[in-house]
Amino acid sequence: MRVLQLCKKFPYPVKDGESLAITYLSKALHQLGCEVSLLAMNTTKHHSNDCGNKEQLDFYQTIDVVQIDNRVKVKDAIANLFSKDSFHISRFVSEAFEEKLKKLLKSQHFDIIQLETLYLAPYIPTIRQYSKAKIVMRSHNVEHEIWERVTHNTQMGPKKWYLNHLTQKLRNYEIQRLNDYDLFAAITQRDLERYRQLGFNGKGVNIPIGIDMNDYEWNAQAFQKPLSVSFIGSLDWMPNIEGVKWFLDKVWPEMKQQFPQLTFHIAGRNTPDWLLKSNLRDVIVHGEVEDAHEFINQHPIMVVPLQAGSGMRVKILEAMALGRIVLTTSIGVEGIHAEHQEEVFVADTPKEFLSAMRICHRKNGSLRSIGEKAKDFIGKEFDNTQIAQKLLDRYHQIIHKKTQSIV
Repeated sequence: MRVLQLCKKFPYPVKDGESLAITYLSKALHQLGCEVSLLAMNTTKHHSNDCGNKEQLDFYQTIDVVQIDNRVKVKDAIANLFSKDSFHISRFVSEAFEEKLKKLLKSQHFDIIQLETLYLAPYIPTIRQYSKAKIVMRSHNVEHEIWERVTHNTQMGPKKWYLNHLTQKLRNYEIQRLNDYDLFAAITQRDLERYRQLGFNGKGVNIPIGIDMNDYEWNAQAFQKPLSVSFIGSLDWMPNIEGVKWFLDKVWPEMKQQFPQLTFHIAGRNTPDWLLKSNLRDVIVHGEVEDAHEFINQHPIMVVPLQAGSGMRVKILEAMALGRIVLTTSIGVEGIHAEHQEEVFVADTPKEFLSAMRICHRKNGSLRSIGEKAKDFIGKEFDNTQIAQKLLDRYHQIIHKKTQSIV
């Protein structure tokens, strides 16, 4: 099985959920006998200096990288107001990337072209013209849904109008492309059902993010210390920024009053200035940390206060795989069917967050058992090799034109 994987950013080093999802699946497909090649953009927003690090990426047969300038430019944003094209998508349309794709398709045979996210969909006509490979959309999120939720949480004014305008065009594009793929691989069953409601009528499969548990070392020392809370995530992603701000504004003041010894540690790349300069009591802003696992392991509780989003939150999977206590919202736990107060804590309002923290404070000393349950749950439900095998089975089905339905 020869697979060409197209990515809108270079997936190494593994610093965010998308990179982890891409890297772990590629590695597992390689271990199952596939020849996986990578064609990735290296964008200005998520620039990587490790594109030549083939030692860490030896599971790829070949690696090709195209430099892309996808900065948000005021002139382009204004011009897009008078266009039907999605501004979100247009920032990833590149003649150089298309030319490199053509050369690969002309010179090599591939069975599967795997598009990592909707932002690679503009290249479908090129793939159809130069290859007979089956096209698979690996959807990490219902893209427009993220922006609908962000727009909903934005106060009335020009910003809300502009976000709504951009979101509507992204939604139109995402729906128009739904039946252009030979297989639709959604991150969650909920996302797949949502796509069907929007008009998708092709072959689809739920392929969640997989975890290699060998990379997650259990460390129980944090459970022997006073309670502390952490957050880690890309702080240039709007749902993360909004979630942290909501938590600091609506939850933290009362939480700190009820639990005076509690500290809140925030880490993430591209930390905004307002957060770095916040100077809130016992809120420690670390910026980008060198080792995410080490940071997560220092604190028994991780909070993921998402108010918007779609797909799955990889950092929740990672925290649970490390045996941490995860306190998150209903949106945060979408696609992760863990039990409230068994493997995870779910809260949507400030009152519910405070209630969950009171339980954690009362159970301090016995929280370790919940962390152990979380770790076991991830190992059972999100094993990377099993998930990759499920996808590979679907690839064989579509290549051999088997007619059985895929659910």
